[in-house]
Amino acid sequence: MGTVEPEIKFRSDMDVELIKSAASDADVLWAARVSTKGESSLAELEADPQRSKGLINFLMRDRHGTPFEHSSMTFYISAPIFVFREFMRHRTFSYNEESGRYRQLVPVFYVPGPDRQLVQEGKPGKYVFKDGTPKQHEIVTEATQESYRQSYRAYLDMLEAGVAREVARTVLPVGLYSSMYATCNARALMNFLSLRVKREDSAFPSFPQREIEMVAEKMERLWAELMPLTHEAFEANGRVCP
Repeated sequence: MGTVEPEIKFRSDMDVELIKSAASDADVLWAARVSTKGESSLAELEADPQRSKGLINFLMRDRHGTPFEHSSMTFYISAPIFVFREFMRHRTFSYNEESGRYRQLVPVFYVPGPDRQLVQEGKPGKYVFKDGTPKQHEIVTEATQESYRQSYRAYLDMLEAGVAREVARTVLPVGLYSSMYATCNARALMNFLSLRVKREDSAFPSFPQREIEMVAEKMERLWAELMPLTHEAFEANGRVCP
């Protein structure tokens, strides 16, 4: 008797949670003022950051970036593997991801939603994406779902035959959801956001894949709540990482 195949789930969204943080606008202030105040800069720990809003903007505008490194945020992220492979190019983050060597991978797969633009026009660096037709969306949905079902069935067949998980996982596609913890400071996060969120008011254009942008947008909203003055200065200065 064969193994009962678990229910395969299809998703088109991303999960981002802030697990823990030590990040505030005050962190930027005491780190910046140690250069002129020495040990007395510790008084900034209790100071009202609003009174020093101009200093934060100055640091951002003139790209004095190191004061923004004295913070820490850890995010839990659940997204397709292909998103993580792009994400991990940002080497200023620390990562720990679930392992297909040590656990049986859960059959949750990414299928582009109806609002995902499907048609690419133009040359690299100048191309744009446009909405697909209902027929194109139908083809994408049916093709991805059938491919996922077939690959996960092959994965289970190998596991049932006694094949090691690290070998059996080779048939699984990059549309499989994985999960990881990603830890960064505010400066690293601003660099990530400057590249992975498309905004018309950015000083430098960016053309991220929509799926990693969905993750980045959620991370930015969480960060903006922690460090509102820093986020405001980031936006006011063209979304350039200092």
